[in-house]
Amino acid sequence: MSKLHVRYVRKAIEDRFTDLIDMKDKAKVAEKDYVQAFLSRGLAALAVQIEHPCSDRIAATRIFDGDDDRGLDAIAVEVRSAQPRICLVQAKWSDNMKGGFGETEADRMFRGLNRMLDLQYSKFNSRFQQFVPEIEQAFEVGTPKITLVLALMRTAPLDQNTKEIIEEKLAELNQVEEMVDYKVLDLRDFHRAILGDAAAPRIDARVRLDGFVQESTPYKALYGTMTAADLADLYSEHRRGLFARNIRDNLDLTDVNIKIRNTLLEEPEHFWYFSNGITMLCETIKPVGKAVPGKVGDFQLTGASVVNGAQTVSAIHRAYTADPDTAQYGRVMVRLISLEDCPPEFGDHVTTNTNTQNPIEERDFKSLDKVQVQLRDDFALMLHLSYVIKRGEALPAPEHGCSMAEAAEALAATHSNAQLAALAKRDQNLAGLWEDQTYREIFGEAPNAFRVWRSVELLREVRNQLQILRDGLLWRADAAAFYGDLLVTHIVFRRLDTRFIEDPSYHWPRELVKVPDLVRDALAWSLAAIDEEYGKSSHIIAAVRNTERIERVVRAAMRGLDSDRTAPALGEDYQVAEVETRGRQVNAVTTLITNNRIADGTVLEFRAYSKPERREMAEWLAEEPRRSLATWSNGNGNKPLQWHADEGWYSPSGLTKEMRRLASGTVTSAQGTLRWFVPGEGSLDELALAVRLEEGLDVGSEPDGS
Repeated sequence: MSKLHVRYVRKAIEDRFTDLIDMKDKAKVAEKDYVQAFLSRGLAALAVQIEHPCSDRIAATRIFDGDDDRGLDAIAVEVRSAQPRICLVQAKWSDNMKGGFGETEADRMFRGLNRMLDLQYSKFNSRFQQFVPEIEQAFEVGTPKITLVLALMRTAPLDQNTKEIIEEKLAELNQVEEMVDYKVLDLRDFHRAILGDAAAPRIDARVRLDGFVQESTPYKALYGTMTAADLADLYSEHRRGLFARNIRDNLDLTDVNIKIRNTLLEEPEHFWYFSNGITMLCETIKPVGKAVPGKVGDFQLTGASVVNGAQTVSAIHRAYTADPDTAQYGRVMVRLISLEDCPPEFGDHVTTNTNTQNPIEERDFKSLDKVQVQLRDDFALMLHLSYVIKRGEALPAPEHGCSMAEAAEALAATHSNAQLAALAKRDQNLAGLWEDQTYREIFGEAPNAFRVWRSVELLREVRNQLQILRDGLLWRADAAAFYGDLLVTHIVFRRLDTRFIEDPSYHWPRELVKVPDLVRDALAWSLAAIDEEYGKSSHIIAAVRNTERIERVVRAAMRGLDSDRTAPALGEDYQVAEVETRGRQVNAVTTLITNNRIADGTVLEFRAYSKPERREMAEWLAEEPRRSLATWSNGNGNKPLQWHADEGWYSPSGLTKEMRRLASGTVTSAQGTLRWFVPGEGSLDELALAVRLEEGLDVGSEPDGS
């Protein structure tokens, strides 16, 4: 490709995103730098659209490139799909097709990702803050799939050293399972994206259907059986072009794909029965020679595209490539739908609907197990509660029962084998718990309804207590309370008297009252164990999802609890109250003004510091961007901030207090110097401490005025 194609992409960015992408932070830079920044942000917006189809306006709002972007430029979050997905984009524009991304950029990108995983949201700029509620929702639904997208205006591949660094860092993050992956979008991808459907390859092919049946009303369609060999050949010839209209392409690395492939290699004669089949849209379908329904027929397809079953096609090709002698016996049901006489948007409706139907999962088969049926009956007869075993059934109110999935999660957390808690934490669908061996280990042959329900009650109470604690926690402590619910439940359960948990007359509430203190201590010992065993830069999420790590953490935490020692105090960086107190030891405003550390006219950003603030203020701040901005003045005494929302003058703490009151009605003091940031440099607290340390000054003083 040439610079001509670069110009095409540039024009598309200019046409689509001029006046949509926020460039106010670049108003004072040189014209050349302004243009390059705009084009890079436009490239990031295009990448967002490629990964998460949306309008130009929405794509433009997903950009947070600028000071304190932490090596990332844009984000898209999808929480409606079966597995939540977070897409993080780093973009590099180049007029000369040399969009650079090297070891330094890779290191910054992963440090930014690590900050996000450790819930250090205030380390990101104000543009990022509006996405925090979406990110938190994605993690609350389940462990999301995170894709790092390198949007590079180039055609050359990444250099080997950079690729090795990326792979090494991904390996660290994916010790348990594939949580994070990456992809490179280059000039070819962007050129294709701006061409839209016109860039999709036209696939013309001849296929053979065995035992085909024809539908003619209201639209023309055929269905029949194709051999694995024929489908493998079709994929070999056209590759990913076959999936041009498919929403999800072929998802090469998914567990489903692997299972499909293994079925074809191990039980090819059963493949037709186990597979959901394939749906293809075609511009036209013409018989080749005489085609008799119920017999074998050959058909010429024009404009063919697999819109459902991309995973099946890809898996068939891989299996056939690996072992053609075995895979050749596989067959699969194929539907061919002709768009000749269909309404203009009918093909899009087919694509959407065939990809949004709920697939059958392993847990659906377990709902047929006699063990679950018996539990449902026991809950009703012994406990007078509901036990829901089928997906789609209405869930009871918490006080009136639970689902089979919640029971499985609770039993995994309270099992003597801590590894089961890690398995349950890996996937929001609890996929690892429904495998036959694990399922039997959790439920047993005849589970006791009292034990099941009491385990559920314990898990709920632990989560409730952790949620309360999180309001006062920061960074790794907050992450440990968030990700570590099953780990803490496991430890708490082992500290309770559960000898008679299956006895109907056992006074279980007497044990539940111990939970708040145990949760606090178990969390403290667990975090201390993680920090000691794996270091303070290790990932909390890895410790609670890795079967080996969770066992080591549990052993260390239990030793601490059994020792009768006082639970280790959380570090001051981990607690809101401690950091607030530390911040008040420095008269930050006086220090900064006296030393002229911040230039007059500097625009500062507000960033919510704690979970309660994010919860109460996020929507309010997003409604009006000026609420997050204030201008600094060295000549206004202890009220150096002029708030953009009302032009009034405030101290940092006074303004923070007023903002929270306006946002939620909450009236509370807060150390404003921890929340107001000079973009690219740090918080007022950090800047003041740095000044005093440089000058060897005593850090003890009064807080800034309010």
